[in-house]
Amino acid sequence: MNALSPDRIRVDSAERSLYAHDASVFVGGVSGPVCFPVTALEVQRVAQICAAHGRSIVPRGAGTGLAGGAIPLGAPVVVVTTKMTKILEVDVENRIAWVEPGVINLDLTRALRPYGFHFAPDPSSQQACTIGGNVANNSGGPHCLAYGVTSHHVLAIDVVLPDGEIITLGGLDAEPDGYDLRGAFVGSEGTLGIATRIAVRITPTPPAVRTLLLAFDSIEDAANTVSGVIAAGIVPAAMEVMDQAITAAVENFVHAGYPLDAAAVLLAEVDGLDAGVDIDAQRISEVGRTNGARSIRVAADEEERSKLWKGRKTAFGAVAQIAPAYYLHDTVVPRSALAAVLRSVYEIAERHHLIVVNVFHAGDGNLHPLLLFDPREPGILDRVHEAGREIVLASLDVGGVLSGEHGIGVEKQEYMSLMFSSDDLDHQNRLRRSFDPTCRMNPGKVIPSSHSCADIQALRSIPTGVWG
Repeated sequence: MNALSPDRIRVDSAERSLYAHDASVFVGGVSGPVCFPVTALEVQRVAQICAAHGRSIVPRGAGTGLAGGAIPLGAPVVVVTTKMTKILEVDVENRIAWVEPGVINLDLTRALRPYGFHFAPDPSSQQACTIGGNVANNSGGPHCLAYGVTSHHVLAIDVVLPDGEIITLGGLDAEPDGYDLRGAFVGSEGTLGIATRIAVRITPTPPAVRTLLLAFDSIEDAANTVSGVIAAGIVPAAMEVMDQAITAAVENFVHAGYPLDAAAVLLAEVDGLDAGVDIDAQRISEVGRTNGARSIRVAADEEERSKLWKGRKTAFGAVAQIAPAYYLHDTVVPRSALAAVLRSVYEIAERHHLIVVNVFHAGDGNLHPLLLFDPREPGILDRVHEAGREIVLASLDVGGVLSGEHGIGVEKQEYMSLMFSSDDLDHQNRLRRSFDPTCRMNPGKVIPSSHSCADIQALRSIPTGVWG
């Protein structure tokens, strides 16, 4: 019996080339056959066939990843889960929904809206990214400051292992027995198996929301306001900062009333009961004024709030007004170091003759500097990658970490040894091999070659014609 019907397998070289890339700037992927299962049983059959023939597998969702995590290395079979789009069950009483991995993040929240609930993790790509991809990268988003990243909202996962066995990680009990293998799987970037069914925690929609827009004459003042808000004991639902260049691009796109002459803007949101949000909004305003806010605006209604958030959520696309391409980084630094690292980011870009704009999840120190460039310019990618390397090092120097939500993929693989000891990396590889002894699941990702069970260099030298 065939694992899939022929119409859900792509073997033509032109079609396979479409799945040799993700949304990152990294190239060099080579895809084998591309499979589109619609059930867990079909995923299992694909995995069993790959195991029998010693072929590697790359799980793939919508391809919105920015760290090269879905780039196929070594011409593996690509298993695309975007046709597995069912919301299987919504249990309002227990605040749980069972979904398939191809459900789009925003579609889940829309489906939950009539029940008075939503799915809290909200990456900027939520209109396109899938729950399976969110699980793979432990995605966050603006509202992870108060609500937490994906791992806080996943209770159980049905997983197809590389040999085709189907297991359930985690459970619906408050404290499932045994090791937290669910926690190990979330954020594993497709290296441990393929998720086919996911139990997510759903969050009640708060009765009241206040969204503030604060404008500043320097990005340092905006960063210091973020630190001041947290120091005052306030935990907003979200705090996002954009610098002047990207604010102007956003305003030209959405016309939400963002100030074009401010050096930086801070979008802050609080939610909860009416009285509480009014108090928190007032306290945030006071901290902003203390740190030099030149203007403070509170969204008057849901329409105005939606426009402000549309601007933030479409910021990456809006930079096309400035340059045709960008390289987006994703380091996390202590809030106390935000201002200093931002100064370093601007200096690094200037030294490499690059344009940089900054938009970031300020509340948890998750930086998203965008290095803007024209890929047609000779040698530009070398400068872009060198500037990116220096931004990573500047973040690590102040006690930061490599990624907040985009993952390691191939982008930050070489930096893992700067953050983790040799013993740390060896234990990470042992964990990986406990799920995947032959290292066939998304090989060549995350763990550096010196500690990986995969021959990464060999994977990257597979000829493009290997599948005809």
